Amino acid sequence: MGRMSRTLITTAVMAGVVAGTAGWASGTGQEAVTGAPVGTEAWRAAGLPDPERMDPAGVARFFAGLSPVRRRELAATHPTVVGNLDGAPLDLRYAANARSVHGEFGGARVLAHDPRGRGQVVLVYGDLARAEHVAVLVPGSDVDANRVQPLADMAVALRRATGGRTAVVAWAGYTTPVGVGLDAATDRLAGVGADRLARFADGLAAVGAAEPSVFCHSYGSVVCGLAAHRLKAKDLVVFGSPGMRAENAPALDTSARVWAAKAPTDWIDRVPNVEFAGLGHGTDPTDPAFGARVVPAGDARGHGGYFAPGTSSLRAFARIAEGDVR
Repeated sequence: MGRMSRTLITTAVMAGVVAGTAGWASGTGQEAVTGAPVGTEAWRAAGLPDPERMDPAGVARFFAGLSPVRRRELAATHPTVVGNLDGAPLDLRYAANARSVHGEFGGARVLAHDPRGRGQVVLVYGDLARAEHVAVLVPGSDVDANRVQPLADMAVALRRATGGRTAVVAWAGYTTPVGVGLDAATDRLAGVGADRLARFADGLAAVGAAEPSVFCHSYGSVVCGLAAHRLKAKDLVVFGSPGMRAENAPALDTSARVWAAKAPTDWIDRVPNVEFAGLGHGTDPTDPAFGARVVPAGDARGHGGYFAPGTSSLRAFARIAEGDVR
């Protein structure tokens, strides 16, 4: 294929993205937050193990070797580190983050809070330690610690739809795109998010929480697609997805069941499902050729209406979360 042809195709892809989503409007480039938590230098200076050299299982072993008094002491002295260590005891992380957020997130328990950049936060609804079923919600663009309410509302709606039997996690744990721009059209931020999501799921396993069903909205489905082959999950559910960076469900290389939903009025349907020169995210997961299990969403409205009370999509999501479907 000649250079002119490649240029024309790339231009067509980007023109389609712009036309389908009201343009570049507020699309601004973001820098992904990476590295050890805030306060790590003081933690290391105290002779404590480097968080960047421990996986979640190693973190769990470290805390298991400490007395309850020493654990509480570390949470009080280094709250921004303990509160963000995947694999640390859940109650210890809640206590550490409570010192940092001062009740900022209402009735949710805060499992992680990183103030860097636009801010990241992980909110828990229900008893994550004891729940038989766990759901994790991964957001798309424009979600951060200061704009987490839409994601929190989805989490609350899902928990209610399961009769309060499922613990639900609103995982705003990566740097999301802002608006519609190159960040939303590429997988640069999603790649970092995939690493963080996989580590988070490893942390749930390390503390004995139930293997989750992971629900991925919009650009969040790109994150989930890139994480799929190493993500400890029983279900991957994508909705309003621009693609998962995979040609089909088998290419995700996951043992999780893969589900997909798209509302008939969702503007994402106008985004071209192609991937070329790093732009676009590939096959529509609701395309029968992709091979995902289709979730009914005929009565969901727009790009954000999948968790509206009474919708078929929310009912189906609740059944998936509770393991009531095969």
